[in-house]
Amino acid sequence: MLSFCLPTAMMDPNKMTINLALFGMTQSGKSSAGNILLGSSDFLSSFAPCSVTKDCSLGRSCHLHGFMRRGGQEITLQVQVLDTPGYPHSRLSKNHVKQKIKEALAHHFGQEGLHLALLVQRADMPLCGQEASFPVHVIQELLGQAWKNYTALLFTHAERIQEAGIDEDEYLHEASDTLLSLLHSIQNRCIFQYKNGNLLNKQRIQILERIMAFVRENCYQVLTFK
Repeated sequence: MLSFCLPTAMMDPNKMTINLALFGMTQSGKSSAGNILLGSSDFLSSFAPCSVTKDCSLGRSCHLHGFMRRGGQEITLQVQVLDTPGYPHSRLSKNHVKQKIKEALAHHFGQEGLHLALLVQRADMPLCGQEASFPVHVIQELLGQAWKNYTALLFTHAERIQEAGIDEDEYLHEASDTLLSLLHSIQNRCIFQYKNGNLLNKQRIQILERIMAFVRENCYQVLTFK
């Protein structure tokens, strides 16, 4: 059962913990995206001929002191990210993947709650077909009717569209009807992630700022899993 509440992590006026979960297809870049969000290498991420992520795992970032201000006070931010197996998976069935994610959400965010689900999609691959829609269906099923308010798209490998001379607005303008429909459902919440070497830390802060803007739109409410 899902419920909405103000997380206990918000009770400390000078500290905030944001809980995120990554969803997406195999080789979409979920684990790599999670590592950028955490500013670490908690999640195994590599190119492989098979699915790399087999289990759900939770990573915690270091404290980001003075990340933002609220009510005239500096706020220290910590990010918790749940990495999940993708589908199609080279070893796990569709139902097995779904069950693993369901159990992990209840275990890690059952009490604290989930602020945002990030649907990870490669920017250089079209969103189409039944297999591509599986992560969306999982989010819809596990987050319930409120999924549209607690989901954002995270485009990985965005440097590929940059290399093609296409900016973000052009990319979205030329997107497939399937992708446009999804974006419309989630109030056009999306983030582009680029692999820019030495600029990764700067990009991490920019992505976290976007995520915090989405969280504020929800008045810092969370989804809890019971």
